[in-house]
Amino acid sequence: MNHHLKDRIYAQFARISRALASPRRLELIDLLVHAERTVEDLAREAHLSIANASRHLQILRAAQLVDSRKEGLFVYCRLADPDVHALSRAVRALAERRLTELERIVSDYWGARDGLEVVSISELQKRVRAGDVTVVDVRPFDEYRAGHLPHAVSIPLADLERRLAEIPRGKDVVAYCRDRYCVMSLRAVDILHAHGRRARRLDDGFAEWAASRRPIARGLSRTRRKVS
Repeated sequence: MNHHLKDRIYAQFARISRALASPRRLELIDLLVHAERTVEDLAREAHLSIANASRHLQILRAAQLVDSRKEGLFVYCRLADPDVHALSRAVRALAERRLTELERIVSDYWGARDGLEVVSISELQKRVRAGDVTVVDVRPFDEYRAGHLPHAVSIPLADLERRLAEIPRGKDVVAYCRDRYCVMSLRAVDILHAHGRRARRLDDGFAEWAASRRPIARGLSRTRRKVS
């Protein structure tokens, strides 16, 4: 093959690599896995200024990893293709296998706290079938509405203490959030323990559940209703 042609081809591959070469842009992709969002929402969730978030999104759009649409005064963003999420997962999986520093960071933060509090996806499915667990989705409500685990009730982390009465005392609680590195479920377990509830967190999150092609529920089912 003509080397000039190869250079042109690899330059196109490099567009994708350059777009991913930012912790902030990887985080924005992870946020868009859960729901379409406005630029303002993304900026708030990623702790960025709107100007910085817009610049990162512009780079992702230029690489055709993110699409956007305008509705009124707001610009909404979404992943351009399901394979964008697959690519992000592949990068993460390779890092988990090859980078010992990542393993150390995760172990330092989660390892000492998890103990017996972690529930695997397979264990959760068994317990749901047995009917002895309440599954709580602590992500923001718009993410729950876009897609959630079957049988899960939406109680965003910010509302958890106020809505504790909606969680029955006779069952264990399993909380989950965005992915295995999301700390919202860890904080939820701390809150539940502080109020005398038996609670554990799902080892993975919604992103891993969806990637495994398990069933996903959508809409408002069981949301804002008392769990029985």
